[in-house]
Amino acid sequence: MTTTNESAETETANVVPITTAAKATAKKKKEKWPAAVMARGYSSVPSILFWGQGRLELTPEELNVLLQLISHWWSEGNDPHPSKETIARRMGKNARTIQRHLTSLETKGFIRREARFKIHKGQDTNAYDLSGLVAKLVELAPEFQKAADQIKRRRAKAEAG
Repeated sequence: MTTTNESAETETANVVPITTAAKATAKKKKEKWPAAVMARGYSSVPSILFWGQGRLELTPEELNVLLQLISHWWSEGNDPHPSKETIARRMGKNARTIQRHLTSLETKGFIRREARFKIHKGQDTNAYDLSGLVAKLVELAPEFQKAADQIKRRRAKAEAG
């Protein structure tokens, strides 16, 4: 996931060159959201997460918690670690409710909590490994591609016939 705060060094070597069409699309996205809205950054979220919410059996609250975690996930290998209190405040819930959603997400295999500790000061906020979420989305991707291919074939058939 990337944010505007992410530096160029953290980009992977698998970067696809940006085409003229891609640049035009990026410009349209900038026009869609005013600068004042984008000033604090943005998060990249795969559409499959939204489209597959029901298939993944994610409640609206669990999806919201995942989106909160994703908003803190700036680069692979650097797991997000917002506090439960931060997530709770943003969602208008209490920290215990967020704890229950995190437990559910962990039980379902979307996240894995990893304890973090401050040197000589005790426990810090947990880090959240999202590799389970990524794996589940990778599993869904072919199904969405198959559906898109079927739509494309139907459209081509309708246009031809």
